[in-house]
Amino acid sequence: MQLFDTHAHIGLLQDDKMEQLLAVQMAKVKSVRHVVSICNSLADFERTYANLESSDSVFHAVGVSPTEVTNPGKDWEERVIAHAHKRGVVAIGETGLDYFHMFGGDKTLQIELMLKHLEIARHLDLPVIIHNRNAGDDLLPILSQKLPPKGGILHCFGEDWEFARQTLDLNLTFSFAGNLTFRNSKALHEVAMRLPHDRIVVESEAPFMTPYPYKGERNKIQYLIETVKVLAELRQTSLEELAESLYANSLKAFALPKDL
Repeated sequence: MQLFDTHAHIGLLQDDKMEQLLAVQMAKVKSVRHVVSICNSLADFERTYANLESSDSVFHAVGVSPTEVTNPGKDWEERVIAHAHKRGVVAIGETGLDYFHMFGGDKTLQIELMLKHLEIARHLDLPVIIHNRNAGDDLLPILSQKLPPKGGILHCFGEDWEFARQTLDLNLTFSFAGNLTFRNSKALHEVAMRLPHDRIVVESEAPFMTPYPYKGERNKIQYLIETVKVLAELRQTSLEELAESLYANSLKAFALPKDL
């Protein structure tokens, strides 16, 4: 069995290069063959990319997340474009909207930041990783009009079936994280049961969104298997069959070779 973690903040797991590489290796022992490293800021990306560039297990996304909306950094658009041409960079992001935290920026600033990321993704012909918290009403029309041709991944999906149904006509993949393992996530469970099998991937979202069996701990990449187990139960399929499908879907979402 092999798993693909579509979203982990490796730079937030550890600061030290060897500790980051060890975290990736520990995950590999637990069947996580590949992981996409996500960074909130460009400074974070530059540090983490330098640490993990040699790892054949790690791919990268580059962008400025909503957390940095008030201070994306000098010449950030040019830097994102430059970094996106580096080996192993497979997506733009994460970007998106977060109306729960706001991060010091109003909705207009967040929308402007997201639109610029969507433009970059379109220009570079890359998929985009999309963050959404309490912002579905604004996010959906933007994606309907501006989603780049390579599509996107709705990371740590947490909306209900009605929202999911409205996005099925778009080139979007739904990524489930540790919140799927929470017993009170009934609306999310319904989505997980009803989505087409070829539109689903999984993520650890480490060090956040720790799966229920490890509640109280900082999340780790290798805990991804817990989300996959719950997803298999909900979809009434074997763990091995689901893992194979999820892995293939991940490769497709990031336009990676099928035989990777």
